[in-house]
Amino acid sequence: MAEPKREEKKVFPIDENPVRQGDDSSYILDDSAAADPQSGGDSALAAEIQKLRAEKEELMQTMMRRQADFENFKKRTERDRSEEAKRGVERLVLDLIPVIDAFDRAMQAHDDPRFEEYRKGITLIRKQLWDAIAKHGVLPIEAAGKIFDPHHHQAIERVESEDCPDGTIVAVFQDGYMFNGRVLRPAIVRVAMHPDDGENSKNNEN
Repeated sequence: MAEPKREEKKVFPIDENPVRQGDDSSYILDDSAAADPQSGGDSALAAEIQKLRAEKEELMQTMMRRQADFENFKKRTERDRSEEAKRGVERLVLDLIPVIDAFDRAMQAHDDPRFEEYRKGITLIRKQLWDAIAKHGVLPIEAAGKIFDPHHHQAIERVESEDCPDGTIVAVFQDGYMFNGRVLRPAIVRVAMHPDDGENSKNNEN
């Protein structure tokens, strides 16, 4: 039996720098051309990181401003609530002061010893009422024997007197009260003046 005839393999030489005839493109990549895509990717990544950092900083600043606004709002709300509570107490005290005046008049109405027990009871009730409003910051205005102060006293009468310094309060017709450093009601008083001051006033009027 005859052996089949083997087909001879064609061998082509390998060119060290293969370049297609008539084609300007090269199969060998230049190092700089290979680095460009990597360099462009790094720049885009750096820009994205910078953008994210800027957004983070802006969010942090916004959060800090919102936190400061919230703290200011909370303080303002607490201050308004406190002021409103004080105004409520002030309105209540103004309503109760005439009641205290009524107790004072009741205690001075009768000097008869038969009403001594009655006065003791009125005095006790008046003290309980006063203690209830005094613990909220209500204070009486000192007037008797003091020098007249137009910020705390209201003079409705002046009398000549040489027994005390000019401008001394010699009588109190109605007590005055203060609340948290502010005058709720001035004390209504009688003020002494020297006779010479009265004559000088008349001469100045003439």
